[in-house]
Amino acid sequence: MKKVISTKAAPAAIGPYSQAIDLGNMVFISGQIPVNPATGEIPEGIKAQTAQSISNIKAILAEAGLSISNVVKTTVFLADMSLFGEMNEIYGTEFTEPYPARSAVAVRELPKQVLVEIETIAVK
Repeated sequence: MKKVISTKAAPAAIGPYSQAIDLGNMVFISGQIPVNPATGEIPEGIKAQTAQSISNIKAILAEAGLSISNVVKTTVFLADMSLFGEMNEIYGTEFTEPYPARSAVAVRELPKQVLVEIETIAVK
């Protein structure tokens, strides 16, 4: 059975989707853009945006009773692949071994013209 996970500690969905869906043993977290849920502001620069996106993911994981160590797969969407190195610096400080499986792709455009969006799958 699907259970919706929602928290005010992460940005609200800006469309017809859930922040996350809990399937009992797995949690699927929608792509998180770097919006500060308290202020609605978007930090400048890829490093700060990556950190904010991961902070939003951590808030949703916490609402589901999980932590970043439960993440098994991420997909990173970048506004430009030239941002990969700096994104990866921050990403590498947040995730520890064994690292989740990951895909990273450049896309034409992201919501609110942000530089990064990260979606995750976690297991209990």
